[in-house]
Amino acid sequence: MRLQITLLFLLLPLSLLAQTAGEDSTHAIDEVVVVSRLTQREVIPSQQLKGETLQRLSAQSIADALRYFAGLQLKDYGGVGGIKTVDIRSMGTNHLGVFYDGIELGNAQNGQIDLGQFSLDNVDEITLYNGQKSAIFQPASDFGNAGSVYIRTRRPRFGPGKAYNLCLNAKYGSGDLFNVSTLWEHRLSPAVSVSVNGAFLSSSGRYRFRYRRVTPMGQVAYDTTAVRQNGDIHAERLEANLHGIFSRGYWNAKAYLYNSERGIPGAIVNNVWRRGERQADVNSFFQARFQKDLSDRFSTQWLAKYAYYRTHYINRDTTQLPVDNRYWQQEVYLSTANVCELMRNWSMSLSYDFRWNKLNADTYRFVFPTRFSHLVSLAMALDAHRVRLQGSVLATFVHDILHPRQPMTGGSSGKTLTKLTPALFVDVPLLRPRHSASASLDLRAFVKRSFRMPTFNDLYYTDFGNSSLRPESATQYNLGIVFRRERCQGLLRSWDIQADGYYNTVHDKIIAYPKGQQFRWTMLNLGRVHITGLDVSAAMMLQPFRGLSLSCRLQYTYQDARDVSDPATPYYRDQIPYIPYNSGSAVVSASYMAGRSITAASIRATVTTGRRTSDTTMPNLGTPTTSVCNIGSTSARHR
Repeated sequence: MRLQITLLFLLLPLSLLAQTAGEDSTHAIDEVVVVSRLTQREVIPSQQLKGETLQRLSAQSIADALRYFAGLQLKDYGGVGGIKTVDIRSMGTNHLGVFYDGIELGNAQNGQIDLGQFSLDNVDEITLYNGQKSAIFQPASDFGNAGSVYIRTRRPRFGPGKAYNLCLNAKYGSGDLFNVSTLWEHRLSPAVSVSVNGAFLSSSGRYRFRYRRVTPMGQVAYDTTAVRQNGDIHAERLEANLHGIFSRGYWNAKAYLYNSERGIPGAIVNNVWRRGERQADVNSFFQARFQKDLSDRFSTQWLAKYAYYRTHYINRDTTQLPVDNRYWQQEVYLSTANVCELMRNWSMSLSYDFRWNKLNADTYRFVFPTRFSHLVSLAMALDAHRVRLQGSVLATFVHDILHPRQPMTGGSSGKTLTKLTPALFVDVPLLRPRHSASASLDLRAFVKRSFRMPTFNDLYYTDFGNSSLRPESATQYNLGIVFRRERCQGLLRSWDIQADGYYNTVHDKIIAYPKGQQFRWTMLNLGRVHITGLDVSAAMMLQPFRGLSLSCRLQYTYQDARDVSDPATPYYRDQIPYIPYNSGSAVVSASYMAGRSITAASIRATVTTGRRTSDTTMPNLGTPTTSVCNIGSTSARHR
C-alpha cells in the first residue's frame, strides 16, 4: 500500500467520526502503525517489552526492565546511583550495542553504557536482538555487535480534539529515594509534534544489609547489620523530541542532557565500610533522523549525531594515591542506509557509517587520542516460500591518531585496523498460520562473526594501557524454535514459547592483568572463553471471565561459560566470574475493565551454582559509570 494513501486514511477518521457520530457519543481508534514494505524482513524474532506490559514492571530505569530478558546479565555496581551495564550471553558488555531511537549510544573511552542514566518515563518499547536486528534496512554499525538493545521513546499520541498531553509522576522509596518527572506533548500541526521530558532523582543510598563472616574453620567471626555508605546520587535529566511526517517518509530530532553527582560505594573488604570515590557526569547529545521511500522499490535513511560527555572522577581513599581527574569526550556520527527491492521477495541494502571520537583529559602524560572509524555493510534478504534468509558482511576501518604533549616512551603513533565480519541467518516456517487464530511454528538458526575494538582506556590510559592490543573477537552459533498461537477461544486466549540453544567463543579477551614486582596493572590479550547456553521464554494471556485478563511472562537462562585461556592456571575451565549457571524471571499481572490494573507482581531470581574464580576486571579508570496523566491513544506514525 502506498504511504501517501495510508496517510490520507489516517487523517480522515477523526473528521468523519465528528460528522456522523452523535453529540453524546465518543469514538476512539487504536494506534495505527505505518510500516514500509521494504523494511519487513524479520528472520530472527526478538524479545520485546512495550506499552502497558513495560509500565506494569514498575522498574526504576531501563536497566531494571532488562532483567526480564533471557540471556542478559545486569551488572549493578551498588544501589540507585550505581553504574548499570548489561552483558549478553557472557560475551561482555562491550559486545552489546545499545540504540536510542535508532542511533547507537557510544563511549569510546571505556565502551560501556550506563543504562541507569535513562528513565522509563518516556520509553515506549525495548527490544533485544541476538546477533543483529533482522531488518537489513539499518545503519552499518547495527551489523557490528554480537547483540543489540533497541530503546524507542514515546511518540506523541493525541485523542480526538486534543492538541496537548501532560503527565506528572512522583515516586518515593527506601534509601531516601525521591524521583519526580514530567512529560509534555504538543501538536504543532497535523504533521509535526513536539515532546519534552524532564526528571529529577535524589537518594542517600543508605540501606541496611547483613554482614556476616565465617573463618576457614567454619566459626562465625562476626554477624552484624550494617548501613551502605557512599551510595548517594543527585541527577537531572532533560530530553526534547521533534517528530514530523511527510509524503512517503518521516523525520525526527532529539536533544538530550543528563547531569549527575554520585558516590561509588565499592566493595566491603576486611571491615572497610566507606570508600572515597566520587563521580560527576554531564552527558549530552543531539541527533536527527530522516527516512524516505523514493520509489516503491528504493528507500533511503540518513542519520546524524553529535555527543559531548564530561566526567570528573575523584578518589580520596586514604589507602590509595589520591586521584582527581577530568575527562572530555566528543563524538560525531554520520550514516546513510539504502535498500533496494531487486525482486518481489529479494532485497539488498548498502550502508555507510562514519564516526569521529576524541578524548581529552588533565591526567599526566596523556596522549589525547582521536579515532576515525569507517564502516561499510552489504546485506541481502530473501523471503522464499519455505525459507527466509538474511546475509550480511561488514567491513570496518579504524585509525587512531595520538597527540601527546610529552615524548612517548613506547614510540606508538596510534592504532590502525581493518576487519571483515560476515553473518548468516536462516528461518524455516514449519507451520504457517492459515487464518488469524491459527498457530505458527518456526525453526531458526544463525552464525555470526563480530569483534570489539579496544577502547581508549585499554590502549592509552596512562601507566595501564597497552597500544599493542588486538581486537577482541567473538563467534556465535544459534539454533532455536518459536511457537505462537493467538486469538484462541476459551480460557487461554494467546500464548507463545521460544527456545534457543547457542555456542559462543570469545578470543583475545582483553583483561587487566597484574604483572611486575609491584603488581602494576596492564591490559593484555590473555582471555579465551567458550560459552554454551540455553534461553527459554514464554508468555500467555488468560481470560477467566469477561473483563478480567491475566498475563504471565517467564524467562529462563542456562549458561556454562568456561575460562579456557591457560591450562596451567588453577581456574582453567572454571565458570567465569559473575555469570550464574541458572537465572530466570517471572512477571504476573492482572487487569480488569478497559486495562485498569488491579494487580501487578514481578519476581526476579538468580541462582549461581558454579565455582567462581578471582575477579580480574580492570580497576576503576574514571568512567565506570502520585501520577497524574492526560495521555491520548490515537496516533499515526511511520516506522
